[in-house]
Amino acid sequence: MTFDETADRSLIADLLAAFNFGHFTGFDVDQLLDEAKDEGMLELDQFERTTSFMTHEVFNSYHSETELLRYIFRLMGRDLSLAHSMIPLGSCTMKLNATSEMIPVTWPEFANIHPFAPDTQWRGYTHIFRELESWLCEVTGFAAISLQPNAGAQGEYAGLLVIRAYHEHMARTEGRENARDVCLIPTSAHGTNPASAVMAGMKVVAIKCNDRGDIDMDDLREKASSHAENLSALMITYPSTHGVFESTIREVCDIIHEHGGQVYMDGANMNAQVGLTSPGHCGADVCHLNLHKTFCIPHGGGGPGMGPIGVASQLVPFLPEHPVERPDTAGEFAIGPVSAAPYGSPSILTISYVYIGMMGGLGLKKATQVAILNANYMAKRLQGEFDILYTDSNGYVAHEFIVDCRPFEKSAGVSIDDIAKRLIDYGFHGPTMSWPVPGTLMIEPTESESKVELDRFCDAMLSIREEIRAIENGDMDRDDNPLRNAPHTMQKIGSDEWPHSYPRSQAAWPTPWLRQSKFWPAVGRIDNTYGDRNLVCSCPPMSDYCEPEN
Repeated sequence: MTFDETADRSLIADLLAAFNFGHFTGFDVDQLLDEAKDEGMLELDQFERTTSFMTHEVFNSYHSETELLRYIFRLMGRDLSLAHSMIPLGSCTMKLNATSEMIPVTWPEFANIHPFAPDTQWRGYTHIFRELESWLCEVTGFAAISLQPNAGAQGEYAGLLVIRAYHEHMARTEGRENARDVCLIPTSAHGTNPASAVMAGMKVVAIKCNDRGDIDMDDLREKASSHAENLSALMITYPSTHGVFESTIREVCDIIHEHGGQVYMDGANMNAQVGLTSPGHCGADVCHLNLHKTFCIPHGGGGPGMGPIGVASQLVPFLPEHPVERPDTAGEFAIGPVSAAPYGSPSILTISYVYIGMMGGLGLKKATQVAILNANYMAKRLQGEFDILYTDSNGYVAHEFIVDCRPFEKSAGVSIDDIAKRLIDYGFHGPTMSWPVPGTLMIEPTESESKVELDRFCDAMLSIREEIRAIENGDMDRDDNPLRNAPHTMQKIGSDEWPHSYPRSQAAWPTPWLRQSKFWPAVGRIDNTYGDRNLVCSCPPMSDYCEPEN
């Protein structure tokens, strides 16, 4: 057994009593320790620390609650968050996490239940699980939901394992070997898609995209036909990774089904589906839901995520089980567990439960509508000064859009890094950079932002465009300009020396609103190439899976 820093003698006493039918054992932990030491069974000296610890001055500088509070708030002030401005990260849905949704997480009745506690001790949770599963089934159009996967990528993995188990079961039923191990994935897909497919034992075959960013239907038909005997699944994101509702989505699903495959829908962009359409309506067979995006569990910062999967009726018997506590949704032919706990990270499910419960069906639909409206409003405001890379046949986007910044590299020597870092001077977090298209910015406003905030961000982008134009026209130095030197710290602005050709006022206060409220970055420009030269593991791009053309 392991214990954390909250464990004390009373907890040990309760534990001993639990093994004694709930009765006091007649001895306590101190007696056990003394007896063990007397008999030479325990030498505590070997566990004593011999080296110094917590030597950094931060651990020895704040000796009152007031001092510690001020220190914490100084740290908070260095972090640009939703408390300062919108965070327009495309495909990451950095939306409002309301306090009313977050409060139950702090209640010990929810937070302190062990995942393996007897089910008689968490009947309230059972009610939450059942109701949340029911709501998510209604949202997705599926027959059943498994809450076990702990994150979106884990949901992908679980969903593909369910598809594989389905094909293996069908093969056994028909008395043949399962040959279905090919997974078709568009080249525009999330990097986790091919990684999950490979982990699930499938072979990845890439599907081309056309100039509009949509799936190349001819290539899809050809690949589905040529791999018909081995086709296991197609992984697709809807709206597409390029931020567009592809009108061929139902035809895509029909093609896969005609050739014996199943359709896995990546739920990363469900913020544009909820209440308007659903994976089940589109024809998908399984989809994971990022509760830490679409359904308001805080996203990022290393905290726990949730990626439950919904499945069509034929896949219900294969939903994952757990050897300690079998979930109610585990099927007759259930796959093994994909998470350490039977219901993933259940304490944070209360957030999505409260969010959906308070929003209701009409509220969820309105949120989706506003998210799409906000994205299209911003795209139209920026169009003309920036190229919007992908739109549908009517010129609209879904809940996010891609701004093409590649021409600025040639015309002004300005990269997307320069634009993103300059946005910090305007008080905004940079959008998603170079994904899914290198040299672009993907912007997603969500439904949480007001028109005032949308306009403020658009004004910042348009102001940056004017700075780029000044470089293009020769009115500003190509190497010494606010974009190349961004972000500008308070120390830099307040220094006695100012070596730049542009004024301090343009560097720090390029728009009027910054005079009223200014976020100061804690550090200036860092060495990006250091990170490039000190690599960490990442998923290979979809281009690595493309077959060489003759």
